[in-house]
Amino acid sequence: VIIMKAHVKQDVCIGCGACIAICSPVFQFNDDGKAEAHNDKIDAMTEICTEKAASNCPVDAIVVS
Repeated sequence: VIIMKAHVKQDVCIGCGACIAICSPVFQFNDDGKAEAHNDKIDAMTEICTEKAASNCPVDAIVVS
């Protein structure tokens, strides 16, 4: 069951990697060195780390809906 979706605003992301360190099942670096949600369909198993990654992003680049 899909609970939420995650998206990284590429024009805001600074590529610090905090979200990847917190929630690698959802986030990874893209070819530009910025984070992206490679698994944007968040289920109950990854909901907590996705929310934690979003709240710890230093530039608020992660949108969770």
